[in-house]
This record gives sequence, structure tokens and C-alpha cells, in this order.
Amino acid sequence: MGEKNILAYFKSPEEAGEAAAKLRALRAADVSIDRISRYGEEYSVEFGDSLGVLSAADPASSGMSHGGQGGPTGRDILLTAVVDEGIHHQALRLIEDLDGLL
Repeated sequence: MGEKNILAYFKSPEEAGEAAAKLRALRAADVSIDRISRYGEEYSVEFGDSLGVLSAADPASSGMSHGGQGGPTGRDILLTAVVDEGIHHQALRLIEDLDGLL
């Protein structure tokens, strides 16, 4: 059988960690957890202070906007998993049961 990938968003590293442990118990081929940001790096030698200027120009920076694009979801923890096709649907249900957003 082939493999399927899963990208799921969580509100906390603990929630994602619980899902990762259960996915590993299902014998997921690979599981990782990362924190994501809409702005990427805070400082880069290549861009210098330009990133700060560009970030300040974002409407969401003022606090007076919901930020557009659907607004913040509070889900900045990304769980990435590779699972066998045979357990793909079971893994998706597991993530949804743990309040993960697919």
C-alpha cells in the first residue's frame, strides 16, 4: 500500500503531542510538530530591518483589524504525519477527536 500525508493544526503543543503519540502507536511512518507564523523569520541578515518595516505595514499589526484572510484561528501548531493508506481514515478521525483542524 502507499502512504498518505496529513497536515493538522492545533492550539497547543500539548494537544499536538498527544495526537503524535497516538499516531506513532498506529505506526505512522513519520510525525513532526512545528510552530508556524504568518511572518516567518523575525530578523534576517539578508533582509536586515526590512522585515520589521514590512510587518508594521500589515493591517493586523495595529490591532484595529481582524487581519483579513479569515482572521486568526489560534492554531499555530502544525502536526505533519505520514501514514499508511490503510490507517489514513482512522488517523484523520483520531486528529479530529483531539480537536485538530485538518
